[in-house]
This record gives sequence, structure tokens and C-alpha cells, in this order.
Amino acid sequence: MDAIKKDMKGIKNIMGKIFVFFTAVLLLAACKENYMPKRTGYFRIDFPAERTFLRYEQPSCPFTFEYPSYGVLQKEAENQDELTNHPCWFNVAFPEYKGKIYLSYTAIDANNTLDKLVRDSYKLTFKHTVKADYIDETVIQGKNPGVSGIMYDVGGNAASGVQFYVTDSSRHFLRGSLYFFAPPNADSIAPAVAYFRKDVEHIIETLQWK
Repeated sequence: MDAIKKDMKGIKNIMGKIFVFFTAVLLLAACKENYMPKRTGYFRIDFPAERTFLRYEQPSCPFTFEYPSYGVLQKEAENQDELTNHPCWFNVAFPEYKGKIYLSYTAIDANNTLDKLVRDSYKLTFKHTVKADYIDETVIQGKNPGVSGIMYDVGGNAASGVQFYVTDSSRHFLRGSLYFFAPPNADSIAPAVAYFRKDVEHIIETLQWK
């Protein structure tokens, strides 16, 4: 009898543990069913309510254009040699939004042919294909004579959402790109890309060769 009682006690202990186990499983399942994942949120960006523009014009650069008054002109040079060799490489920076429009001018000559400059621009743009969902090309035309080229809209998690070049096909070549210095996320930077793309368009529309 003692052996039977001992066996019965053991069986009750096992059944008790099984009951606790299944109760815990059911509770976890219920929690999962009621759990609602939080939606990813992004900081609100307040853009300038009004667009006003300033004219860029320097004796050392053979072109002029209008850029937004909330942008800051910065020289794009790491050392004095670069500054001397590329006096017309600079940025229109937007520090508040961690963004820049890079602009680099090159005179077309025997060493920098139009074909070479176009191919280089194409290669630089398509380096983003690793993270880009798509790259759309659009033929662009400025309002002033001799200003035409290609604009690239880069979709997806790429740091540069817009790239372009314009040229008169004989003397002048200007390349530009819009960059944001933040973790590239298509959803979070999309409003900024859309807003500052209009500034890129205005630069192209008002560009004039000297």
C-alpha cells in the first residue's frame, strides 16, 4: 500500500507540473494575441514656410544661379591644392536639416571631355544601386540657353536622393547632388528630399553660363 500511495503521489506531482506548464503556455499565447506592436515614428520636420533666394555670382566661376536664403555656401576643398585646382567646387548647406547640395564645376577640354564627364557622373550616381530601390532619369532643361542635362531620382535607403548634371555640351559642365547626413531611411528622409528637390530645380532653372 505504501508503494501505491508513493506512486500516486508521484503521479499527482507530475500532473501538477503539466498543468502549470500548459497554463503558462496559454497565458503567453494570450499575451501575444493582445500585443500590438508600436508603429515606428519619425521626428516632425518644420521646413521654411517661405522660399526666398539669393544670387550666387563669383568672378572666379563662369556661372551664376539662385540658391535658397536658408542655405549656407561652403567651399568643398580638403586642402589648399584642391581649393586652387577646383575653385568652383562648393556646397549649399542646410545645417538645421543635416543636408547639403554638392556642386562641382568642370570646364570641358581635351582632358575632361563631355563624354568622360557624363560617364563619371553616371558612375557616381549608380554607386547607390546597392541601397537604392530604383533610379529614375529625367531630361532637364534650364530657362537660360545652353543649360540641359539629366536628373536622377534615387529611391530607397540611399544617402543621396537627387543627383544631376547640366551642360552646354561645349564649354561648361556642372554636377550636383543632394545629400543628408543621417541614417538613410526612405520613410524618414522622404519629406526632406521632396522639399529640397525643389531647391535643386530652382538652381537649374536659374543657372546661367557667363
